[in-house]
Amino acid sequence: MTATARPFVIAIDGPAASGKGTLARRLAEHFGFAHLDTGALYRATALIVLDQAADPADPAVAAKAAGLVHPRLLSDPRLRGEAVSAAASVVAAIPVVRQTLLDLQRNFAAHPAKPAKGAILDGRDIGSVVCPAAEVKLFVTASAEERARRRVEELRQQGTAAIFEDVLQDLKERDARDSGRRVAPLMEAPDAIVVDTTALDADAVFERASNLIARSIKEKEWQQ
Repeated sequence: MTATARPFVIAIDGPAASGKGTLARRLAEHFGFAHLDTGALYRATALIVLDQAADPADPAVAAKAAGLVHPRLLSDPRLRGEAVSAAASVVAAIPVVRQTLLDLQRNFAAHPAKPAKGAILDGRDIGSVVCPAAEVKLFVTASAEERARRRVEELRQQGTAAIFEDVLQDLKERDARDSGRRVAPLMEAPDAIVVDTTALDADAVFERASNLIARSIKEKEWQQ
């Protein structure tokens, strides 16, 4: 990448438990790109609100919490708890929260930490709102039932009791909130490549995505 060239940006969107986070981490390691799980920003916001015993649906409280989010909070293991995940979906629907966190996400994409020459961001609105000019946009999805099965397996591996029907209902409600919110709803960007992982294992998804990205990187280098 030349001194004037902008970083190569990859946007990965999709619903909860679709496999986008695992894919994003593997791709970032493979290509040497910086990675940001943007969902963690909303979970961190939710955690701050819950730690204050406040209401995640209160716009003023949630906006103040979003302004306190710092990268060091993103490694807190509590972010993966079910209560935090549910609250994160609530705060993510608040326009002022999304606006507060937008600049942080765009700055990460525009200025990936050296030596990374690119950035991968995964979330719900990366290709459509955060990085609409991303070189590669993927929309990773799977059936609600398959996503619930994966989530139950993940929770049980963590030693947490989980009932499939309850997890499935929670995912469906979260999908409805994410897709129905007024600002930056979960959606496929018009030029995104849809990857349905329902019948694919993680290795097959990675191979397909990495091949797409490698071709795009080669094309960009040829154009410069």
